[in-house]
Amino acid sequence: MQELHDASLAPLTTFRLGGPVTRLVTATTDAEVIAAVRDADTAGTPLLIIGGGSNLVIGDKGFEGTALVIATKGFALDGTSLELAAGEVWTDAVARTVEAGLAGVECLSGIPGSAGATPIQNVGAYGQEVSSTITEVIAYDRRTGETVTLGNEECDFSYRHSRFKADPERYVVLRVRFALEDADGLSGPIRYAETARALGVEPGGRVPLAAARETVLKLRAGKGMVLDPEDHDTWSAGSFFTNPILTAEQFAAFHARVKERLGADAEPPAYPAGEGRTKTSAAWLIDKAGFTKGYGSGPARISTKHTLALTNRGGATTEDLLALARDVVAGVREAFGITLVNEPVMVGVSL
Repeated sequence: MQELHDASLAPLTTFRLGGPVTRLVTATTDAEVIAAVRDADTAGTPLLIIGGGSNLVIGDKGFEGTALVIATKGFALDGTSLELAAGEVWTDAVARTVEAGLAGVECLSGIPGSAGATPIQNVGAYGQEVSSTITEVIAYDRRTGETVTLGNEECDFSYRHSRFKADPERYVVLRVRFALEDADGLSGPIRYAETARALGVEPGGRVPLAAARETVLKLRAGKGMVLDPEDHDTWSAGSFFTNPILTAEQFAAFHARVKERLGADAEPPAYPAGEGRTKTSAAWLIDKAGFTKGYGSGPARISTKHTLALTNRGGATTEDLLALARDVVAGVREAFGITLVNEPVMVGVSL
């Protein structure tokens, strides 16, 4: 187990932002992860868990406590059952499932971060979510001091949310188990309209797994959503805001604001979200509120490829990023009466 002191956290995040941490520990086995967590909890030391760093906004003052980097490895495939160690690079693991001819996560190709983070955020994109394939999550329960196995239903998955996100101080994910599908080399049903168009199939159709993965990677790269050290549009956390889910009353008020602002023929994106709720597009809201691609004049700006990504153009501080985010939130609220919610986890800062 490697240990450093007063180490910068910026290199451990995809934003490349964040100040120093008092103590930085890198664990390469589950036992080391548990030992580091227990040590911090016993001493009453604040603990920050870091996987791939793709969903963190860390303050410029850094973190006073212990930061634990989970760097465990493990890819175990048994038929259509897959177990991943929390530290596995997610997009590499997805590539291996495609090579094995198994469907279920191929449309989640190119998403940065670690396997252990996927159930926390219920990671999803292009018509797939990990909640549809996760069978169990093995985690260390900091409250009881035991390793527990939680079934899919116990994880309380919902849109970009889970039991782990709801109670972030309790569980440390160690391993994730998935049930994939052997569809004779074909993908799962293509549910996302943009992906279906790019693949030339009707929604619900299937395509060769490799074609699905390559198409998703191409779509993501076109939006600056595939990590590239030379491309500052990828110095981000991907989607910075979640898509708002509105009650019927909230959507009616929003719809009226859209007509008032954009004209009688304007129609906002609207997708059923269950129980009389409607999901709309955060990217659409940002754009229509006047925050177009490339917006900003400082070192933190909206991506030139996608309005939903806030980026570090090089030399930015976390405060630069937060100033931009607050500007966007205030503008969308003023234009449409909707308050956007950040998707990345804030460490020592807030909007």
